[in-house]
Amino acid sequence: MALTQDELLAEFEGMTLIQLSEFVKAFEEKFDVTAAAAAPVVVAGGAAGGAAAEAEEEKDEFDVILTGAGEKKIQVIKVVRELTSLGLKEAKDLVDGTPKPVLEKVNKETAEKAAESLKGAGASVEVK
Repeated sequence: MALTQDELLAEFEGMTLIQLSEFVKAFEEKFDVTAAAAAPVVVAGGAAGGAAAEAEEEKDEFDVILTGAGEKKIQVIKVVRELTSLGLKEAKDLVDGTPKPVLEKVNKETAEKAAESLKGAGASVEVK
């Protein structure tokens, strides 16, 4: 018996982020695909109508841009893979094609941690 799309979504809704992450990894392995187009998900509290004006005053979404790989390119590729759901080839292509965004529209804390990790591996990074 096949599940409908709504039934599948209901099942995913009941999963924790860790369970969902493990499912995605298993799905990628089973069908030999990569979910590289998917950006990291950040769950934010309800920003509705009037909150748009407040969002312009205080920036709450940041992009982490890799501007150079430095001398330890392999280490930078490893960190990019840790920060994203990219496969080895996709992470290498991202590092080779700098400047490129590693993370987009993430909160300040996540952006700072990612930039710190990339700098620790020898990369040059911008947070915008």
